[in-house]
Amino acid sequence: MEIQPNLRHDSATPLYRQLYEEIAGRIRSGELENGERLPATRELAGQLGLNRTTVSAAYDLLETDGLISGQVGRGSFVTAHRPVAAGVDWAALLESGDTPAAFPSGSADREVISFSTSRPARDLFPLDDFRASCAAVMARRDLADILQLGSPSGYEPLRQYLLEGARRQGLAGSRDDLIITNGCQQALDLIGRVLLRPADAVGVEDPVYPGLKKLLAGMGARLVGIPLSAEGVDVPQLTRLLERQRLRCLIVTPNFQNPTGLTLSLPARQSLSEAARAAGVPVVENDAYGELRYWGEPLPAIKQLDAAGGTVLLRSFSKVSFPGLRVGWAVGPKALIARLRQAKEASDLHTDQLSQAVLLEFAVSGKLEAHRTRVLAAGTERLTAALEACGRLPAGTRWTRPEGGMNLWVRLPEPVDAAELLPRAREEGIAYLPGSYFSVSRLERGALRLSFAGPAPDQIRAGIEILGRIVADELENAARNREPAPAMV
Repeated sequence: MEIQPNLRHDSATPLYRQLYEEIAGRIRSGELENGERLPATRELAGQLGLNRTTVSAAYDLLETDGLISGQVGRGSFVTAHRPVAAGVDWAALLESGDTPAAFPSGSADREVISFSTSRPARDLFPLDDFRASCAAVMARRDLADILQLGSPSGYEPLRQYLLEGARRQGLAGSRDDLIITNGCQQALDLIGRVLLRPADAVGVEDPVYPGLKKLLAGMGARLVGIPLSAEGVDVPQLTRLLERQRLRCLIVTPNFQNPTGLTLSLPARQSLSEAARAAGVPVVENDAYGELRYWGEPLPAIKQLDAAGGTVLLRSFSKVSFPGLRVGWAVGPKALIARLRQAKEASDLHTDQLSQAVLLEFAVSGKLEAHRTRVLAAGTERLTAALEACGRLPAGTRWTRPEGGMNLWVRLPEPVDAAELLPRAREEGIAYLPGSYFSVSRLERGALRLSFAGPAPDQIRAGIEILGRIVADELENAARNREPAPAMV
């Protein structure tokens, strides 16, 4: 059997994903029958001019989806079973041409040092302190009320605690209110439901957090990518953009931006706020990482600099405590928060009250601040290890130098393609996310994100050493392939 897919090397979708989608489509359409044998990975790689690891990664995805089965010594065979009777065609109903590719996962049968996920290390969770907070809430006389249906605005004692804190910090004035959400992600979703209509233009950082890219694309919004400079969002380019076209809103992460780790400077924050105010464009300030500053001086939030009331600030407990509890909040103009409250009630009624009560107890008891101190110490150690290890990557590699957060952005020397390198990296025992997952309109093929918060410092050093060795091999192979063939005499 011959497979000649139409693979686009200039696409943001990695080649192994394109190959997977091509073969999967042929299987689901019936063009490839049950029991039919696929070419061996080495054979197909030779036919298509690809690395064997690229084909292997595509076959792995096909096997994960139950479309093929690999048999030792025999090869890979089509195993998908299609319905023989009429019924609901879920595949057709759910088909969407703009569905983003799923994140690559690490191998399940080997130990992988994962730089893929931007989340805290589970070994830092203070489980005994958390159990004590749970026990204190469970012993309360108003436990039955906590377990009842609550307000879409949030568990009122926690809401008041957060609102009073925002007022003390100058983040909330008399015209502001606060709503508790299921993390910053739901706050972004609710804002999108309230503000956006299909085809509305939304200004976002480029590269940007994939969860936001997926969310906005699902709403039919038109993403307008704003490039990043060494100081975060390129404000002069943003200003020119605001003069040329109307944005429905602007979404920025000023502190330790995901994926780059960049922080927007104070002058840039002031200029951004003024440019947005002059254009009449609301600013959504996603500050999920702001509490994770390891060194350097903290900067005022854009919300603090905005006297005109055009900014809504999003924060969360997820990055500094327990992401599984899904508790975040939004502070903004009362009119907006009232509409978000209506949208939230229609979506999920309210955020889980038991989680909110436990987090409030964890905070007022002093356990949250003690835990944050430990998290900052661990984050300092991990970021230091990552930056030192990056210093030993092959010549020509560049990387950001964040002062906090969970991520840094690496640009590999040309002509290395981070997405094409990923299957081999997984084979060698490391995982990361290539730049294609974060791009809006500017694809950096050599870019990748390293999330350093999860692995221990020794794992970080070992993982980046593996990455350096793989990149060096790739550069050596590329140089060898560029050498001219000897003259025939």
